[in-house]
Amino acid sequence: SSTYHSTFSDIDVSCEACHGPGSRHVQWAELPDMARPQTANYELVVIAKGMDSREQVELCAPCHSRRAILGDYTHAEPNLLDSMLPSLLTPELYFADGQILEEVYVYGSFTQSKMYNAGVTCTDCHDPHSTRVKVEGNGLCLQCHNSNPQTQRFPGLQAKNYDSPTHHHHALQSAGAQCVNCHMPETTYMVIDPRRDHSLRIPRPDLAQGTGSPDACTGCHDDKPPAWAAQAIESWFGEPQRPAHYGQSFQAVREGRDDSLALLTETISDLGKPAIVRATAAEQLADAGPPSLPSLTKALRDDSALVRAYAASGFTGLPPVQRVKHLLPLLDDPQRAVRDEALRALAGIPLIAMPEPRREAFKAQLAEYEQRLRDNADLPGNRLNLAVFLARSGRQLEALEAYRQALRMDPYFSPARVNLVTLANNTLRQDEAEQVLRDGLALTTMPVGDRGNLAYMLALLLVERGQPGEAVQWMDEAAQALPDHTRIRYNQGLLLLQLQRRDAAQAALEAGLEQAPNDADLLYALIYLHGSGGERETAVAYWQRLRKAVPNDPRLQQLRGQLGI
Repeated sequence: SSTYHSTFSDIDVSCEACHGPGSRHVQWAELPDMARPQTANYELVVIAKGMDSREQVELCAPCHSRRAILGDYTHAEPNLLDSMLPSLLTPELYFADGQILEEVYVYGSFTQSKMYNAGVTCTDCHDPHSTRVKVEGNGLCLQCHNSNPQTQRFPGLQAKNYDSPTHHHHALQSAGAQCVNCHMPETTYMVIDPRRDHSLRIPRPDLAQGTGSPDACTGCHDDKPPAWAAQAIESWFGEPQRPAHYGQSFQAVREGRDDSLALLTETISDLGKPAIVRATAAEQLADAGPPSLPSLTKALRDDSALVRAYAASGFTGLPPVQRVKHLLPLLDDPQRAVRDEALRALAGIPLIAMPEPRREAFKAQLAEYEQRLRDNADLPGNRLNLAVFLARSGRQLEALEAYRQALRMDPYFSPARVNLVTLANNTLRQDEAEQVLRDGLALTTMPVGDRGNLAYMLALLLVERGQPGEAVQWMDEAAQALPDHTRIRYNQGLLLLQLQRRDAAQAALEAGLEQAPNDADLLYALIYLHGSGGERETAVAYWQRLRKAVPNDPRLQQLRGQLGI
């Protein structure tokens, strides 16, 4: 309509963003002349009857998500992963349990929810043009969650009076009685932009300590600890069933715990978990090296294209022939995102490693993929993707320049800074690597986690360059910024030992061991510290812990002889 006004018109969103040309859900319908006087006699009609819940959510996702765009798409792609690759539950965007940390624009949250899995769509709650909710207050949720639910559409609904103190245990009309305050807590970004978490979860204050995540209860009762809230819930409902949560597994990975591999393997194998959760497990497994390959090999054949896409990078380190063996089928995957991730992982292989009948087609796919990366490289994240592809293709000089360009676009974009430092250091450009780190640390308002990571990298680089005195200062800052990072504690302990600060080294190593009691490297370092200090009994005790934690560690026999066990 030439006279229609919406919130989208203020940000220059065209009709075609939702009603793409060629879409089977759009028709132009002729109207009678009197129906819309003084306007064109046609209107855009959305044929939603044949649109399933996934299709409708994916219609909104290209704008309402954090994602990597795969090219100049036409808004008529049959599947979301033909136009974009959604971001996962990474530490930069989400808390370990999947609650929103940064502004993630709904899609990644909503696809974690039971409601999404049950078939709830965006338009069940929102007007598609204004984005406003259809009903204010609890009435929005009571459309479905009531004493006479529509079980024909949603068989899992329970007949219950949810808008009652017997359910929410707060005074009627109070803030605590509002469904969204418990199940969709709000975070305000840039001071003026309030966003509700669309994962629509049951409050779990019992997880707060183990995952470092917030909980809705103490978000309001900010003078109380999460344990108080967990106890209050038990007093209302008895001891509720509190199943294991994927947030506990992801927090174990973030802390570098020894059981991370087993937990991720279990998560990716659990078909009952949301695809975005299992894809996150696949991405994290991809960093675990050879032990993860059996699980990732299965993931390459997963029904979820998102899981397949993020599993591909786990094979990047394999020899070319083995890489081709695993990833060749993905080059024919029906989803573009999967094909692209396979191409990224295969970049740089000698053409002879590819079966002869596929070589020309493979070259054409690589060329087309690179062109799309270049066409789309007007944002820092997209420029980063181009740089990664160039680096994997063995074109290091071009990759270095692409990383530099990404940082010129956004100096605070830490992934480009970290990758630039790594590539510069690997190509014997240590001076540039050091300067890039110092430039990042000189920035104001750098997020604490990003600054801690840069400080850690600078400390390691300075040790390599024979400057342990300055390195220890940056290592200390890294340890303070990232207190749960056990590897920092390990390297901090070694550095302090090198500087003959034995007591401080012992404190750093023991702090790491408190977080990861079975970490073999921490145990080994403490054995060395006490053994070299003449404290044989303490060293033997740590040796016994190492033997119990990692019975096949090859260092055990050497240490046995040194300790005279």
